[in-house]
Amino acid sequence: MNIAIVGKNSYIGTSFINYVSDLDGFNIITIDAKNISVDQMDFKGVDIVLHLAGIAHVSKKKSMKDLYYKINRDFAIETALKAKNDGVKQFIFMSSMIIYGEDARIGKSKVITEDTKPSPANFYGQSKLDADLGIQELESETFKPVIIRCPMVYGPGCKGNFPRLVKLGLKLPVFPNIKNERSMIYIDNLCESFKSIIINNDSGVFYPQNEEYVSTVDIIRVARELKNKKVRLTKIFNPLIRFLSMFINTFNKVFGNKVYGKTNRNIVMNQVDFKSSIIKSID
Repeated sequence: MNIAIVGKNSYIGTSFINYVSDLDGFNIITIDAKNISVDQMDFKGVDIVLHLAGIAHVSKKKSMKDLYYKINRDFAIETALKAKNDGVKQFIFMSSMIIYGEDARIGKSKVITEDTKPSPANFYGQSKLDADLGIQELESETFKPVIIRCPMVYGPGCKGNFPRLVKLGLKLPVFPNIKNERSMIYIDNLCESFKSIIINNDSGVFYPQNEEYVSTVDIIRVARELKNKKVRLTKIFNPLIRFLSMFINTFNKVFGNKVYGKTNRNIVMNQVDFKSSIIKSID
């Protein structure tokens, strides 16, 4: 199978290349989306496109709005259309759990099922949803779109909220003991999901996640144990944190709840269990 990854040197793309490097039947090329227009892309002879290019961080700056729609929506849909016209059989697009809005407030549950209606809370989420839906509309007998509505991805060398959380948890002398549940996915589990989708020639919307829901406290506990630091948890700050979460959404991002229900469209590829994945990510 000839696979083109749009998003050269991306964390997920590089990880997938390494993951399948020892397997026969995967011939992968990468496309640097920063230095090429859609018209310049040539997908002739390519069977599968894995589209990973996009702006990943969330910004509230209104000046960024047009850029988000240009890259996350327009570029993605145009790339999918070019792939379809060039004879690509399967187009895998990295959507995001962000299309379902903010995390639930501390103490409140948020379980997302296949019937949950997307409700983006910002133009980043809306740009991803617009691309998600626009690419699905291109489906035909010869062109199969695959939408990956991915939760937070973590693993060795990852960037974003996960390493920041671990760094904070290792610095604080005590950490709030608030139990929560989040859908997350370890990079190897995500790569296994990609491999399964490609081999099975799937189409449709998928919600990959680790088999276990993840608690922020459990991440910090494993991280501190790994670094030979005592685990000091306290509930003394919990009432204050719950109160502040009504006004400061950062607390909900750390201690709030947001999970995918474990339905039949979820891909649970638990190649690596939770504790092992945290250890591999940090060490």
